[in-house]
Amino acid sequence: MHNKSYFLILILTGLFLCGNGQTKFQPQDTEFYEPKIRTVTTSDNQAPSDAIVLFNGTGLSQWCSANDSIKEANWHIENGMLQVRPGTGNIRTKENFEDFQLHVEWKSPEVIKGEGQGRGNSGIFLQGYYEIQVLDNNNNPTYVNGQAGSLYKQQPPLVSAVKNPGEWHSYDILYTAPRYNSDGIRIRKGSVTVIHNGVVVQYNTEIAGTTEYIGMPRVVAHGTGPIVLQDHGDLVQFRNIWLRKL
Repeated sequence: MHNKSYFLILILTGLFLCGNGQTKFQPQDTEFYEPKIRTVTTSDNQAPSDAIVLFNGTGLSQWCSANDSIKEANWHIENGMLQVRPGTGNIRTKENFEDFQLHVEWKSPEVIKGEGQGRGNSGIFLQGYYEIQVLDNNNNPTYVNGQAGSLYKQQPPLVSAVKNPGEWHSYDILYTAPRYNSDGIRIRKGSVTVIHNGVVVQYNTEIAGTTEYIGMPRVVAHGTGPIVLQDHGDLVQFRNIWLRKL
């Protein structure tokens, strides 16, 4: 029986190879025209046409207090820039999101004060749980999983893409949210890719869980969530914030 099966496999393989050798493909056999691809228009220094503009320098209609959604965001806007107002707390988007592409530009204070985590500190929380660190890392050593471009307290950046204080940074963040089943059990970890000033600093990094200042990340079942900007007490500025749902 074993030998018969072996010879049968050889015969079928030969027929398959012969059949393939006789097949005549045309270029159009592997071309398709449906479904039509949606068009997105782009231009320099502008959000893509399908983006949700979260801040364009003219107001905070898309934002509210992170502690109380009834309260308006109380940060300062001047010359098209959004600046942390220390002591007022974090702000969050009114809308919640799942998977997305997020663009944020930020700048640490020109006047250098403090060191380590006390210099130009803020953060961008994805779905309100997972922080991408904002920090002035120019000649400012700190723990590597807490520097700019890190998934805070979890994964340091691949490289440090520094700029001088007072110069604008850009983050382009590709985020895939974690998934949970009906029992609240995580069935797939979230992941994030971060491009800092045109340089990849996180590449499809798995997110272990929530961002914690003390202790290990926790797994918290959740659905869609907001973008949160952190008030860490420093005069960090933001501009040109937009998001595309994926």
